[in-house]
Amino acid sequence: MDDQTKLSRLENLRNIGIIAHIDAGKTTTTERILFTTGAVYKIGTVDEGTAVMDWMAQEQERGITITSAATTCFWKDKNINIIDTPGHVDFTVEVERSLKVLDGAVIVLCAVGGVQPQSETVWRQADKYKVPRIAFVNKMDRTGANFANVIESMKSRLGANTVPLQIPIGAEDHFEGVVDLVTEKAFMFKEGDKEGGFDITDIPEKVKEQAIQFRNELIEKLGEADEHIMEQYIHEKEISPDEIVQAVRKATIAAKIIPVLCGASAKNKGVQPLLDAIIDYLPSPLDLPPVKGINPETEEEVERKPDEAEKSSALVFKIATDPFVGKLAYARVYSGKIASGGYIFNATKDHKERIGKLVKMHSSKQEIVQEALAGDIVGVIGLKKTTTGDTICDEDHPIVLETMNFPEPVISMAIEPKTRADQEKLGMALNRLQEEDPTFRVSYNKETGQTIISGMGELHLEIIIDRMLREFKVAANVNKPQVAYKETIIKSNRVVGKFIQQSGGRGQYGHVVFDVAPGEKGTGVVFESKIIGGSVPREYVSSVKEGVIESALNGHLAGYPVIDVDVKLVDGSYHEVDSSDMAFKMAASMAFQQGLRACGSVLLEPIMSFEVTTPESNMGDVIGDLSSRRAKIESFEDVGNMKVVKGSVPLSEMFGYATIVRSLTQGRASYTMEPSFYHEVPKSISEKIIELSKGTTK
Repeated sequence: MDDQTKLSRLENLRNIGIIAHIDAGKTTTTERILFTTGAVYKIGTVDEGTAVMDWMAQEQERGITITSAATTCFWKDKNINIIDTPGHVDFTVEVERSLKVLDGAVIVLCAVGGVQPQSETVWRQADKYKVPRIAFVNKMDRTGANFANVIESMKSRLGANTVPLQIPIGAEDHFEGVVDLVTEKAFMFKEGDKEGGFDITDIPEKVKEQAIQFRNELIEKLGEADEHIMEQYIHEKEISPDEIVQAVRKATIAAKIIPVLCGASAKNKGVQPLLDAIIDYLPSPLDLPPVKGINPETEEEVERKPDEAEKSSALVFKIATDPFVGKLAYARVYSGKIASGGYIFNATKDHKERIGKLVKMHSSKQEIVQEALAGDIVGVIGLKKTTTGDTICDEDHPIVLETMNFPEPVISMAIEPKTRADQEKLGMALNRLQEEDPTFRVSYNKETGQTIISGMGELHLEIIIDRMLREFKVAANVNKPQVAYKETIIKSNRVVGKFIQQSGGRGQYGHVVFDVAPGEKGTGVVFESKIIGGSVPREYVSSVKEGVIESALNGHLAGYPVIDVDVKLVDGSYHEVDSSDMAFKMAASMAFQQGLRACGSVLLEPIMSFEVTTPESNMGDVIGDLSSRRAKIESFEDVGNMKVVKGSVPLSEMFGYATIVRSLTQGRASYTMEPSFYHEVPKSISEKIIELSKGTTK
């Protein structure tokens, strides 16, 4: 492949994700894209459970996306790799890891609901990874659709610098087409045309004035981001559509603007212009800066260009269990190439692995390929020790790319096999599922002998248990969900830990002095050595830290993990003969537990931010019920003919809420909830939790 061909391959590549709030129409939009590009020949629907991208049985039954599915399609000689991500907050990790490896994103917004809670979450995630994006206002044919309201809510709630490139012609039942502000033409949809065809005409008189106003705003906004456009605009020179496309592309990639389009995916209206926008405005791997990482041998920063002649580097962003091939690792190749049958170095784990096979994914179907080049997203079969977030690369030129941070689980439940035969299979199934999902944790409670599973919400754990039964044929009993409480301290204190043992022969001696203080929110337990001189020899400091970190896993009040505590090692002493790593580890553990007692331990509980959308007639019942759940109501909003109640509430009060809110409103209300912060548990409730944990409930 000559240099020009390599360049052209990368220029013509788009790695994009479809992100949105649940039910905004992400999967339907992806299905229409696949149909329009010829990747599938029959339109699948979420409602009928025939969507190509929702390939898991649980997705088809529930009509939601659970895992991010990868697929490939072609449009106008451009290769588009698409990842369709979930919208439900319980599966937010799937969005996080997809955005990490994508070059651009399409955020789908509902023309009726506008910016919804999970729209804000995925927007923040895209901001975090600096992903250029375009917006698609879907469901313009629905009752209550309002394009202007969605634009307004994007500005106010997302802080987005929106630049509409289209405006709708009509709405609801009368959604007839869109005005393309770039070419100043109208795309009038052919009613009932499944191919998504349209006629290009002059702009209808009824929207002409609005189109002129929006086009002027488009040119003004582009002028702010592009000097050439500004000059043309000031001197009242004609600005060609090609110049506008170039300026929009440049400003989108620089994250200065968010181009906005609209349509109705379910009826295949506006999907072709959306595809054009994806290839016109979202970046190719060449448009983005080289990926940066750390050389694990020298600790120096290194970078890799998106070039197949470079040394190879790829990030594994997802592990899936495939029924036919076993463990399947999804990887984004940033530089160089990786080949089927060759060896690759896992720089994160310092381990060499053999690549069995490489596959390009078409949802759950696979196409075997011999090699994957810079910019590609592929499935790798045969990696045994590699997990999510690992970097695989050339052994002689190691690099560790920036990994992903995943949220801590907020809910737990005990699980046990139904029969003795299920015992062994249970352990294997849980290990596999834990490998796949970094927000799913498995632990063992020695005191009760129970296996504990933890996740991001009730639905998350429900799906895990369902998958165990279907995929691994493991039947299990589960108890009620438990909240993942934490412990912290409210005061500072100096504490001493001494571990001295004399029992004939060599003894044990460890002695530490800590300054223990409340830490900053979200920092966990931070240990620092302030020892000057040799009161605690340097070789024992790592054992002291280990003692603190291990001790923090079980707090003093009810055995919950400790967070947001600063521990400084300020003094201590040692014995020439009797001191050892074990002695200092024990001394540190004792001092830390004493510190928790001396610094006023308190229990913390996860607080969720929520939004309940309810008919106005049921508003009183909904608010009354929320108040009884210790909820803090923060605001009310009107969306169409519905009321939206926003606020925060302890997770422990919200188990089974979906059923309650439906019965209060005859099934007309809906709600969303996501983890927000940890807060101190009221004293009366805290006492009950502590009593329960000690098995002394009266």
